[in-house]
Amino acid sequence: MSDKPAYLIFDIETVADGRLIQRVRYPELKELSPEEAVAKQRAELLEKSGGKSDFIPYTFQLPVSIAIAKVAGDYGLIEVTTIDRPKFRPQVITRNFWKGWQAYGQPTLVTFNGRFFDIPVLELCAYRYGIAVPSWYNAPGNTYSQPRNRFNTAAHLDLQDFIGNQGATQVNGGLNLCAQLLGKPGKMDTKGNMVQDLWERGERERIDDYCMCDALDTYFVFLRTRVLCGMITVERERQLVEQAKRWIETASGHNLALAEYLRHFQFWRAIGDDDDGFTQADA
Repeated sequence: MSDKPAYLIFDIETVADGRLIQRVRYPELKELSPEEAVAKQRAELLEKSGGKSDFIPYTFQLPVSIAIAKVAGDYGLIEVTTIDRPKFRPQVITRNFWKGWQAYGQPTLVTFNGRFFDIPVLELCAYRYGIAVPSWYNAPGNTYSQPRNRFNTAAHLDLQDFIGNQGATQVNGGLNLCAQLLGKPGKMDTKGNMVQDLWERGERERIDDYCMCDALDTYFVFLRTRVLCGMITVERERQLVEQAKRWIETASGHNLALAEYLRHFQFWRAIGDDDDGFTQADA
C-alpha cells in the first residue's frame, strides 16, 4: 500500500460567523454582539421552520474542523488526521485543505452530502480568504470535465449522491443510517446540531473528535459502495475493515473519542434468506 492517497475522504464541522450575520441580516442593530446575532438568527430560523431546525445557511458558516481519512489506491486506510488542532482557525483550515489536495496530486475527494455543504463551504471560504485553487476550478477547461461538475466523480464522489441516484431519491437517515447498516457507530454522544453550542462553550477538541468519527463512518460507507460497483468483493471489504480497525485501535490509545468509537464498532455479516434483517453485524 502506497502512503500517497488516491482518495481523501473527509468531513467538516462549521460554526456560524456572528459578525457576518450581524452585518448582512441585522445591519440596523449595530449593538448586537456576534454571539447575539447568531442566537437571534437561530431563534428566527427555528420559529420559521415550526421548531424543526435552527441551522444557519452554509453561506454564513466557517469551518472549525476538517477530518480527513487518507486512503490508498487499493482502498486501504492510511490514516485519519485533522487540520490545525488545537487552534482551529478557519482560514488556516481552508488554506491547508486546498493546499494538501493539490500537493497530493489532486486525489479524489469523497464526502457524504459534501456536494451540498462541505465543498460549497470550502469554496466560499477560498473566495473569502483569497485562496487560489486553479486546479479545482479549471476555468479554461471543458465544463463537463471540470472537477466541480456534479457528475465528475473522479474529482469528487459524494456518497449521498451515489446512493440516492444523483438526488433522484432522498437518503433519509443520512450517514448515520448508512453507517449503522454496516454495524458502524454512526451518531454517538455528539451530533451535528450540537456543534455551535459546543464551540461557544469552548469544547473545540470534542468537535474535532466528532468530525474524525464521521470521517471514519464515511470511509466504511465508501468501501461498501465499492462492493456495489464490483471494484472489491465483500471478502476484500472485510480485510480492509479489519485493517482500519487495527489503525483505530492504535490511535485510540491517545484519543478518547476513537476509544468510544471502538466500543460501538461491529463487523457487518451477511444475513440468510430467512433472517428478519434486523441484525446486520456481529461483535
